[in-house]
Amino acid sequence: MLKKILAVLVMLYAALAMAAVDVNKATDAELDGIKGIGPAITKLITTERKKGEFKTWQDFIDRVKGVGEKSAVKLSENGLTVNGQSFKGAAMKADQKEDRKEAKAAAKEEKKDAKPMTAAVEEKKETRAEKKAEKKAEKKTEKEARAEAKTDKKDAKAEAAKPAASAASAAKK
Repeated sequence: MLKKILAVLVMLYAALAMAAVDVNKATDAELDGIKGIGPAITKLITTERKKGEFKTWQDFIDRVKGVGEKSAVKLSENGLTVNGQSFKGAAMKADQKEDRKEAKAAAKEEKKDAKPMTAAVEEKKETRAEKKAEKKAEKKTEKEARAEAKTDKKDAKAEAAKPAASAASAAKK
């Protein structure tokens, strides 16, 4: 059983190793086999490769028109390598950008917490809260008054209908 598992793992490793296509050694067909590379990009790659091998991913990006950092990340994810190296530049830059955003947000929060509130600001906040509570109470009172008026109107209508109904029933008898 263990031998079978090891054999499967070795086969998977071999398949992954074959999936990686080095831009300096690949044939046109191998380059076309990479998702994101078509005949036009393949032609550009082979033309630039004739001038000299690609040393780094940055060299590849600079020399092959139409390939930027975003497309380099996608090509690398799909198995393209330069001298056996996958592209990590854009991913690292994105992580650095996110780290900077987080640090900025933390600094802003820290500054906000460190800043003492003045008495005038505190008083203003309290006044706003009181006004808001008063408006809420007024609205509740108005709503209750409308509901009570509606109930009174229904009761009055019912009372007015009672004598007429009793007179009509007396007339029938």
